[in-house]
Amino acid sequence: MQFIRASGPGGQNVNKVATAVQLRFDVAHSRFLPEAVRERLTHLAGKRMAKDGYLLIDARRFRTQEQNRKDAVTRLIDLIRRAAQRPKIRKKTKPTLASQERRLESKHRRGKIKHLRRAEPERT
Repeated sequence: MQFIRASGPGGQNVNKVATAVQLRFDVAHSRFLPEAVRERLTHLAGKRMAKDGYLLIDARRFRTQEQNRKDAVTRLIDLIRRAAQRPKIRKKTKPTLASQERRLESKHRRGKIKHLRRAEPERT
C-alpha cells in the first residue's frame, strides 16, 4: 500500500495529508491463487492490471486514510471472490418442434395481415 494525496473535498487538509490509498497486488506471482483464478482476475481487473502483473486499486472515496485503506482492501477481496467463482458453461439447446411451428405460424399470420392491408392495383 502506498499513500498519496487525494483530490476532492477536505479543504486545506487535502494539500497536506496523504489520505488516498494506492494498493498494489502482485497477481502474476501470487502463490495462493490457482492459475484459473489468476486468469479470471486478470480479465476482471481490465485496465487496473499493469503490464508487470500488478493489480492497482486506487481508493480516494473517503477523507481519512483508514477508511480508504479499508475500501481498497474490500475492493481487492471482492475482485478475488468474483474471480474465484467459475462461470457457468452454456449448454447448447435446440428449439422444440412445437416452438418452431408456433414461430412460423405467427410469421404466417403477420404476413397475411400485411397482405390484406395492401391496396389492390387499379385495373384499366
